[in-house]
Amino acid sequence: MIVVVIVVFVLAAGVGIWAADQHRRDTALLKAAETRATTSEVRAKNAEDQLQAAIGEIRHLADERIPAAVLALNHPHAPIVGLLTPRESDAGVARALRKVLESATEAVAGERDRVDAAARSAMRGATAKVQSLLYQIQSLLQDLQHENDDPRLLELDFRNELALRRIQATAVLCEAWPGLARGDSQLAEIVLGAQSRVPGYSRIKVANHLREQRLAVVARAVEPLAIAVAELLANATAYSHPDTEVPVTVQQSGGRGALVVIDDGGIGMEQDDLTRARRLLAGPEGVLLTELGNPPQAGFAVVGRLVRQYGFSCHVESSPYGGVRAMLRIPANLLTVIDDEHTLSVLVPGPVAGSGGGRAEDGPGADTTRFPAVASLPSRRRRAPRENPAAGRPAAVAQAPAAVPVRSPEQSGALWGALQDGTRGGRDAARPAPAEAGDSAGDSAGAGAGRAAVKATSDDQGEHRS
Repeated sequence: MIVVVIVVFVLAAGVGIWAADQHRRDTALLKAAETRATTSEVRAKNAEDQLQAAIGEIRHLADERIPAAVLALNHPHAPIVGLLTPRESDAGVARALRKVLESATEAVAGERDRVDAAARSAMRGATAKVQSLLYQIQSLLQDLQHENDDPRLLELDFRNELALRRIQATAVLCEAWPGLARGDSQLAEIVLGAQSRVPGYSRIKVANHLREQRLAVVARAVEPLAIAVAELLANATAYSHPDTEVPVTVQQSGGRGALVVIDDGGIGMEQDDLTRARRLLAGPEGVLLTELGNPPQAGFAVVGRLVRQYGFSCHVESSPYGGVRAMLRIPANLLTVIDDEHTLSVLVPGPVAGSGGGRAEDGPGADTTRFPAVASLPSRRRRAPRENPAAGRPAAVAQAPAAVPVRSPEQSGALWGALQDGTRGGRDAARPAPAEAGDSAGDSAGAGAGRAAVKATSDDQGEHRS
């Protein structure tokens, strides 16, 4: 009996132990299930939050980041927009979004370059045709000026020259050839020719400080240099008061090159504008038409493209006159010295006193020892010996050549005016019309010339600082 009781007790104890153990196991399983359920809920909530964050970043990418990146392609100072929530964003999502942004930016840049190249090509074709027509008009006007004394022809010729400069600048900006070939030309003559292409030409005062008055620019760089100087002069006249002068200095640099310095007393430029202008004048590769503004401010971009193609350089800074100073430097490899057979223009201003330059009109006995020659510059050699102008003349004439008179620009202008008056008088005398009609025609012609000069100086004053 006792044994039975013990056995029952043992069995009961074992059953109790097993039940307790089973309860503990069931409790542990229940807690694990609850933990898993809680973890699943947390994970599901986190996944939902990450999904919503990714959707928000995608929307932010489409609405803000891609437009900002596209804007920064044309405006380097535009802010770059980052992630909406950089601290909470998943690293993998951030990398994927960055890759999408880079791909979109590259696609937009490629399409922009393709469109710009197509626009340049179309403009090159158009400017070539217009430029050819303007040269034909120029030739026709020159013929008409020889046959008629109507001053309106001079105004038409000047307007045609202004249009030709604009077309040339546009063609150069579109990577086209300047469209005109010229021979070796005196540096001062090139500056004077560029002055004639600018509306406010009467305000431009050229000071000649060249030591060697026959200093010239080689043929391949003559027209590009004239275009560059004309663009800088147009900026200087357009951005300074109409009553102020624009001083231009032509001088040889301390090294082997030459300088054309242009000052204006205008509104000047802010530091950001100066930085942008210097970048354009350095001749960068990737300047697009869309970067030049609306309306385009292309002057510095044109000069920069010529700088890169032909090897001269240009720098802008604040001018002591209050505006902007532009310094165009021509290196020695683009310079030469023209020989004595080339007659210098009487319209070129003479050397400034103390500049150390001798004029071509100096007689054979003139003292030129104080004018140092430019020995380092190349010189053009004649291919055939020059004919002796004294051959066949009396010995007295050959031994004592007549001295060439030295004339000032004002005297030369007066002589040309007297010549024109004489030709006009001869034509009037040959006409069957009475003398009174001829006199009245001459008076109206003079009045027309005055109107043309006034109108020409006020033209094109709406140019923007390039």
